[in-house]
Amino acid sequence: MKAVPALLLTAAGLAGAAAGFVALRHYAPAKGGLQALATSAIAATPAGPVEPAAPPARTIPALVPEVALPDLAGQSHALRDNAGHARLYNFWATWCEPCRREIPLLNQLQERHRNEGLQVVGIAVDFRDSVQAFLRKTRLRYTLLVGEEDGLEAAQKFGMDLLLPFSVFADEGNRIVAVKVGELHRDEAEAILAEMRRLKAGQITLPAAQSDIAATLRKLGLERTKQSSAQ
Repeated sequence: MKAVPALLLTAAGLAGAAAGFVALRHYAPAKGGLQALATSAIAATPAGPVEPAAPPARTIPALVPEVALPDLAGQSHALRDNAGHARLYNFWATWCEPCRREIPLLNQLQERHRNEGLQVVGIAVDFRDSVQAFLRKTRLRYTLLVGEEDGLEAAQKFGMDLLLPFSVFADEGNRIVAVKVGELHRDEAEAILAEMRRLKAGQITLPAAQSDIAATLRKLGLERTKQSSAQ
């Protein structure tokens, strides 16, 4: 499978500290798996702000990988099966604070862009029981898959160590257009979706769309960092 340049993560790396994402770099399911991962995340997020290191450059696959994950009913869904629709795959967990903050935005994006064919898919890298308990208080208006241990492998197939949250934008042909590491903000999501509409209409090539998105995310990330520093 061909890989796209690591530039997709460049802007996200610059914006990461401002976004406050949880950087879990010790991805090793064989040494404790999901339980150890959740414990590490809780230990890494004290009451005060956390400034994670920017993630290293990663090799992102050119296409959505062959991954199948179950929904809460246990029915398996292949991520590639939704070809023909633009998709936003959001990797998250119930114990991740910036992940929880994203949910209202993801609900709104699904409602606002449903008629354009957008499908938002939440991929919970978490225990099924924890997700079910979380959903009793918080409503998700988009597709939800529960990875449990398989969620760790799915993240790796997308070329990622587990950096939560992260969002993958794919076009109708299963091509990965952009990856945003850290909390997704409305201006970032709308900018990416606007480029994807241009791409679908044939007004721009995929490399040009990726370059424009990287530049926009870099600009928005720096602006957000300046605003945070000024407060």
